Amino acid sequence: MMKVKFTAVVWEEEGTYVSKCPEIDVSSAGDTVEEALANLTEAIELWLVNARELGIMDEYLPMMTASEKSTRTIEINV
Repeated sequence: MMKVKFTAVVWEEEGTYVSKCPEIDVSSAGDTVEEALANLTEAIELWLVNARELGIMDEYLPMMTASEKSTRTIEINV
C-alpha cells in the first residue's frame, strides 16, 4: 500500500466548516474543522477506490506522490 498526500482547504460558511481537496475537486463538510477533515478524508478514500476501478489512477499519481507541495494564500483586489 502506498502513502499519498493531498491538500485540504477548510473554511467556515454560515456555521458549517467546508473542506475541499483542490487536486481532485472533492469536497465535504462538518460541524467542526476536525469533522470536516474526517469527512473529506472519507470522500477522498471513496474517490481513490473509484479512480482505481475506472483506471484513471495513473493520471493522478505524480500529484499524489510529489515529495514536496506548497500552498499559499494570495490576496487579489476585486
